[in-house]
Amino acid sequence: MPLRFNLVVGGTLFALAVFVGLFAPWLAHTDPVMDANLLNAEEPPSWTWWFGTDAQGRDIYSRVVHGARISLTVGIVSQLINTFIGVSLGLTAGYLGGWWDDFVNGLTNLMLAIPSLIFALAIMAVLGPGLTSLLIALGLTNWSFSCRIARASALSLKSQGYVQAAKVLGYGNLRIMVTQLLPNMLGPIIVIGTLGLGSAVLAEASLSFLGLGVRPPYPSWGSMLSEARDQITTAPWLSIFPGLAIFLTVLGLNLLGDGLRDILDPQSRSTRV
Repeated sequence: MPLRFNLVVGGTLFALAVFVGLFAPWLAHTDPVMDANLLNAEEPPSWTWWFGTDAQGRDIYSRVVHGARISLTVGIVSQLINTFIGVSLGLTAGYLGGWWDDFVNGLTNLMLAIPSLIFALAIMAVLGPGLTSLLIALGLTNWSFSCRIARASALSLKSQGYVQAAKVLGYGNLRIMVTQLLPNMLGPIIVIGTLGLGSAVLAEASLSFLGLGVRPPYPSWGSMLSEARDQITTAPWLSIFPGLAIFLTVLGLNLLGDGLRDILDPQSRSTRV
């Protein structure tokens, strides 16, 4: 397999998903919510209805295309929150050490011991369903991996000569962490963030499937699967196309993260060759 096969295929799949989400109003030829016609209910895929229609006569293609916007927005925003929390905690814990390092380590171990989806379900049970609650729940439950990576990087970098030189020049702790340590740990953080984005998209679909995400009739891939589960045998296209969208997006993100790791971490690449 070529070295950058994962990077090219994964990047293409993810870029395609982002393109669909950004240009959904121009790519979809019907409104995913308002254009419902019971006379066209549960039409199978055809030249008129590319992905078929649902029980309300809405175009599945338009709903999948618009669902990309919601699913990717939730995944990207929640992963940005996770990365910010994890990097902030890990960077400060690794550099400062002491009781703060012990506290962050204990908190990270606790988060790793609790399945992130279970924790997100608990938060959603308190906050209730909805887009804002979904962003908060997913943004607070998957930062432990970024924290571990940032802490390990800070521990290995803080003894480097350029960090000691910055101390001699009178740089404060915050300035050293932001200007000296953070730029040198961006590689692994980008990799873990890309892989985490795939998990965030999958978690959003799982919570929406359980009815805790975006409220119907607005489409997200997970809620579309939830609506289609009763017609899995009579109208399989209702679940095939949103399920395929989730599969290809998560596959692309995982391949992209693996390809970025090959480029940004040559040591891991050499151990697999």
